[in-house]
Amino acid sequence: MIVLDAAGAATVHGAFEYGGIAVGAWLYRRALCGQGRGGPLDRGNFAVLVGLLLGAAIGNKAVFLVERPDVWARLLGGEWLLPGQSIVGGLLGGLVGVELAKRATGQTRSTGDALVLPLVTGITIGRIGCFLAGLHDDTYGLPTSLPWGVDLGDGVARHPSPLYEIAFLLGLAAWLWRSRARLAVVPGLQFKLFLAAYLAWRLVSDGLKPVRMPYPLGLSGIQWVCLVALALYAPLVWRAARCLPSRRPASA
Repeated sequence: MIVLDAAGAATVHGAFEYGGIAVGAWLYRRALCGQGRGGPLDRGNFAVLVGLLLGAAIGNKAVFLVERPDVWARLLGGEWLLPGQSIVGGLLGGLVGVELAKRATGQTRSTGDALVLPLVTGITIGRIGCFLAGLHDDTYGLPTSLPWGVDLGDGVARHPSPLYEIAFLLGLAAWLWRSRARLAVVPGLQFKLFLAAYLAWRLVSDGLKPVRMPYPLGLSGIQWVCLVALALYAPLVWRAARCLPSRRPASA
């Protein structure tokens, strides 16, 4: 693969990151209109959008600081515009922000299902940028002797972790799409399954990445966030899944 310098990596990564956000926002708008719920700026939807963006922005940086507590010294030193972010933090912060916004505006309908395709698409596009950024991005994998290991410029074959995540997301999206008619019986279940599956994936897949600041059990900060979030979120997913109608065998 082409090895980029730091400036080139930042440019390419940023292009894919913001491109993913733009495409995701466009898909979200289409999903809302397709469900007859108006546009993102309509009353009710706008409050949810603000809660989503604010929550995601806060969670994004908060979980990054959990993952990299060594950055706190720079933050306390007045360096406010810190690089680094966390998709896990963005998802969890966005979830909290949306729920707070719905409670503040008296909304009770589920809003998460419309976000599944935009999130999958946006994260997938962003991960392409992570892969192309190589060693300048914190998502590269541990050394491996597997035949598909990738040399990112240091002469070491590594797990292509961003590509693993892209494959996982595409597989998850395909399953959710095939199951959409049945899952639609329980509003919000598609999003719950997506978030739970992504948290479980990150809990496992981050074991293939270097742990820069180890926590108990040798896990990274993000792995611990995923573990705690899953423990709290799994009962909600289970209760929602139990509302699905049982499958009946076809008549002969």
